[in-house]
Amino acid sequence: MFYVQHLLGIGHLKRASILAQAMAEAGLDVAVVIGGPAVPGIDFPGCARILLPTATAADADFSAILDEAGRPIDDAWRDARLARLSFEFEALRPHILVVEQFPFGRRQFAFELMPLLQAARAAPDRPWVIGSVRDAVVRKSPARGQEMAKVANAWFDRILVHGDPAVLRLDETLPEVAAIAEKLVYTGYVADPKELRLRPRDRTSGRDEVIVSVGGGAVGEPLLRAALTARPSTRLSGHVWRLICGPNLPPGIEAELRWSEEPGIVVDRWRSDLPVLLRNCVLSISQAGYNTVVQLLQAGTRAVVVPFASENETEQEHRARTFAERGLMSIVAADAASGEISPAALAGAVEAALSAPRLGHGVDLGGAEATARILLDLPCNCPGPGAAGA
Repeated sequence: MFYVQHLLGIGHLKRASILAQAMAEAGLDVAVVIGGPAVPGIDFPGCARILLPTATAADADFSAILDEAGRPIDDAWRDARLARLSFEFEALRPHILVVEQFPFGRRQFAFELMPLLQAARAAPDRPWVIGSVRDAVVRKSPARGQEMAKVANAWFDRILVHGDPAVLRLDETLPEVAAIAEKLVYTGYVADPKELRLRPRDRTSGRDEVIVSVGGGAVGEPLLRAALTARPSTRLSGHVWRLICGPNLPPGIEAELRWSEEPGIVVDRWRSDLPVLLRNCVLSISQAGYNTVVQLLQAGTRAVVVPFASENETEQEHRARTFAERGLMSIVAADAASGEISPAALAGAVEAALSAPRLGHGVDLGGAEATARILLDLPCNCPGPGAAGA
């Protein structure tokens, strides 16, 4: 049983789909618990799906959690969702329970996750309880970090960190996990193996274009507008610039971008072949979410990244700076208060990226297959509460 809850972007769901498919292909019987809205193009082939009542974030600051009708969730909604999750767990009786992000995030869902963990602990045939977390987390206070580590130590048997410790360690953004180092297992970054294989007809899609992508698009407007303004100041002004808005960019903004199109500007809502476009393009300009950075490493393209950063979101910035320091991409910082992006700074980063030599990255991208192997290699019987990782 694999629990995943996405609230704002699509990164969590995309990574979960790659992991779940790798698990299924390795021979595991996987049921994915999905707590957010469906996203076109992201599916879970070979897996059962358990759909909980949908929850989304009200805004980029996660100021409130909304139900499927756009209303703030209340106790009745929480009770109904907990009852559904508990019923599904009891019916499935999994040998392994994988929980994505919690306790390093998704604190708003402790109302259902703590009872789920308690049910797993009390089950006659106790399942392995496995955490699944990205390479970096949003930095919290030391007290909050200690609380995360305490919950992870008390309720989880392993914490799978989907990153390469030679590049970025979880304790760089969460020092408190040093106290539970024996439970951390690094898998490598989670890349989709299918995206490495290009069909012959795909070798011209996006050829010599500049691809501007903003993930799900919920916070992508500043980057899209800055790219349009920066374009005439770059040596790539004569190339096609393709703006991929994402499914969560407000439709009115997408329409405005389309109406203001200049020659050489193409606006797409969504492209399922984004990995192909990245492989063929002359330059990528994007945010620095986990999946985007992994796709850039797979594609081997020159890249400029503009991490989404705010007081409550520091994870993208840390990841982007780490990879920029290795010479693998150029970085432009948005204004943390306003979210605005300097077109002049973006144009300068484009020039820097084009002048930089192409480097082999040497980053472990085998996280999907490694995760499946780790789960398959678990003994049939869980050794008991709080078992340390091997």
